[in-house]
Amino acid sequence: QMYHLSGDEASALVTWCAGTALAAVALRSSPLTVAAVGIADAWLVLKGFGFYWHAETPHLFIVVAIVLFAISFWTRSRAARHLVILSVILYLVLLATDRETLPVAMSLAIVSVLLFAASVFAGDAIDRILQLGGRLPLHALLGFLTGMAIIQFELADESTNNSGFAVASIVALASIVAAIMLAGRESRGLRWLAYTGFAFELAITYSVTLRSMLDTAGFFLAAAVLLGMLALVIIRIEKRMKAPAGTGAAA
Repeated sequence: QMYHLSGDEASALVTWCAGTALAAVALRSSPLTVAAVGIADAWLVLKGFGFYWHAETPHLFIVVAIVLFAISFWTRSRAARHLVILSVILYLVLLATDRETLPVAMSLAIVSVLLFAASVFAGDAIDRILQLGGRLPLHALLGFLTGMAIIQFELADESTNNSGFAVASIVALASIVAAIMLAGRESRGLRWLAYTGFAFELAITYSVTLRSMLDTAGFFLAAAVLLGMLALVIIRIEKRMKAPAGTGAAA
């Protein structure tokens, strides 16, 4: 303002993020790295949802995310790496809503499946590189569920005319079961994310396919029954997952 330089909130956030990142590098500070990622996320959200400007997806964010991910290795900030991955998923969600929805969502789901498979079958080697503490399967499952949810929302209106929604729902449910079987025992967080995804799949599938045939009372009654059944399934799975550990401890 003193020198009458032009600028806006977006430029201020980008400059703030750059300064914080430089400070993180200079001080080798993990908290500052996390702060830089948080500022970049604020810029992404404000820009993507159009709080101060015309809503558009800031594609420069991918470059920023890559730089901050690289910096996190120097500053030894595992939390920042996790946050960067979550931020990239958010960026892809904004990109899907802003541009071609199905291609972006399908790409997110496919890449997530590949990352999940790699993390399961070559987990130690990948974790030595990415240093995520074995949490890559969790991120991959979240990315897959996000991509499939976008696909299902996009196909929901067309479900009466084609089988695309049904196919997407079957793929999502089968993949959730596979994720629990392949990596559920090692990660309680992954199991609960899978349970949440399974509940969402039941809800959206039931809502799209059956709600129009039932009145409101019947809809909520059936939903309660489904959630009760899901709770019983979760309890049985959790007991089965914990049983070997308990047996080993007793021995």
